[in-house]
Amino acid sequence: MDIDHDFDAGSIEVLSADAPDDVALALRGDSDAGFRQWFCFRALGLRGVDARLSIVDASEATYPDAFDGYRVVASYDRRRWFRVPTSYDGERLVIEHTPRTDDVMYAYFAPYPLARRERLLRRAARAPWVRHEVIGRTVLGRELSMLSFGEEGRDKLQLWVVARQHPGETMAEWLAEGLVTRLLDDDDPTVAAVLSRAVVRIVPCMNPDGASLGNHRTNAAGTDLNRAWLQPDAELSPEVLAARGRMEQTGVDAFLDVHGDERNPYCFLAGAEGNPGYGERLRALEDLFETSLCRQSPDFQAEYGYPRDEPGGGDLRTANNYVGEMFDCLSFTVEMPFKDSATMPDEVNGWSPERSMHLGQATLDALEECLDALRE
Repeated sequence: MDIDHDFDAGSIEVLSADAPDDVALALRGDSDAGFRQWFCFRALGLRGVDARLSIVDASEATYPDAFDGYRVVASYDRRRWFRVPTSYDGERLVIEHTPRTDDVMYAYFAPYPLARRERLLRRAARAPWVRHEVIGRTVLGRELSMLSFGEEGRDKLQLWVVARQHPGETMAEWLAEGLVTRLLDDDDPTVAAVLSRAVVRIVPCMNPDGASLGNHRTNAAGTDLNRAWLQPDAELSPEVLAARGRMEQTGVDAFLDVHGDERNPYCFLAGAEGNPGYGERLRALEDLFETSLCRQSPDFQAEYGYPRDEPGGGDLRTANNYVGEMFDCLSFTVEMPFKDSATMPDEVNGWSPERSMHLGQATLDALEECLDALRE
């Protein structure tokens, strides 16, 4: 038996692994930061064994209450992910599973591999209506990639989507893949309608360093990128500086910042109602987009979510609030669950990469319904 975490996005500390039914593990903190939540590791040599793997310090995680009602995801082939029996007693997160093979991966949510991102970027760049652009570099010098769909034009609407500012929220990049894949379908009438009037710009992963390092919430410098938009720093948050600079060049008419929520078992939106410049026009736009997305995706709902900010209470350090205020545009944070969806539960898979991708595809329909109103 062996526990392996030395790979892209791997993260765990092995305290003891002397017996398959008494493996003790611990969460590893983010780089230069106190956040601890993400885990991803392989268990080798447990075929047919009733294994019991305990994350003994789960109560010291950043969001320990998020483990209530949560089940770990597992995969034998890194393509299909399913949920396994998991319990949390207020201290330990315990996985009890009898693997069918000698190589099984366990994770907080299905990881989105670097190799898959590179394949998606290459595939997209082959389409004549797509441009792959490196808009900046990360703390560790990795490329920050953006895909732009549609012909440029002075009067074109500018629709921006960024995903995975928090690297452990991997469902965000799965959603981005779903949207990218749909935009590559030149037989899709909605794609044609949107790209005739708009350029869609997608940053599939805003935090490549944190993603590869196995961080949950920060980049390689220990910065929470979604608290850096008001005053980005060239050394501590160059990713935000690059994205913000490119937005200033193109303008923004609609913006989606895609995340995952540890506690809430729902898909929902968080708007910019706390911004100083928020008014009835933006409220109507938000209602239009939210209503459309509810209609387009059975997984999406508008009843549960974060409490609305009071007027003037918006945090302009966050992407959603900063972009909405700076460009006076429709601006949302999109949240998906780490747990199963309470509105449409799936006992086997829970919330999954496939459902994230389907939601990404549905966002294009919702954006299309908003095009006429974006500049009114």
